[in-house]
Amino acid sequence: MQIPPSSFTVNTGRCTIRSASVSDAATLAALRIAIDGETEFLDRAPGEGVITPEQFARLIEDDSQAPNHLFLVALVDGQMIGFLRCEGSPLRRLRHKVELGICLLQASCGLGIGRRLLQRAIEWADQAQIVKMSLSVLATNERAIALYQQLGFVREGVLRADKRLADGCYYDTIVMGRCGVIGRDSHD
Repeated sequence: MQIPPSSFTVNTGRCTIRSASVSDAATLAALRIAIDGETEFLDRAPGEGVITPEQFARLIEDDSQAPNHLFLVALVDGQMIGFLRCEGSPLRRLRHKVELGICLLQASCGLGIGRRLLQRAIEWADQAQIVKMSLSVLATNERAIALYQQLGFVREGVLRADKRLADGCYYDTIVMGRCGVIGRDSHD
């Protein structure tokens, strides 16, 4: 699904958040590889799960056609620095929810860009009548967890020893969710 672009000022320049376009595919492929090399907060180790520009192009095209998919990119002064993707299911019983993932270059963290990406996704979800947004986050990523909580996500569970990082240790994953209609037509 497409959303109108928005812009705001950060201390490093002008940030624009907009829907991804097929012409972004090659840049997204390179950006994802760069982000994977900067952090262990993601599921992938550097070089794993690489998505080619052609695969990104197909993904963007498919997402633009699906009412419960969203693919946003963030650019600072025209340079892509991050992205957010929400993926829903085509199954009738699951269409009301999406799984969310967000990635930013480390140099762009702490500037409010991740918050703005998430806020745009939440606005879209509310307008698109997406009832539930889910995400998973490494338990040691306290900064991200705090942001998610500030934006209405709650801890729904812990996956113990879910990831093994480069240090050889096992780490927990926190499962979080945001329900836009708690209490309305919901059952325990």
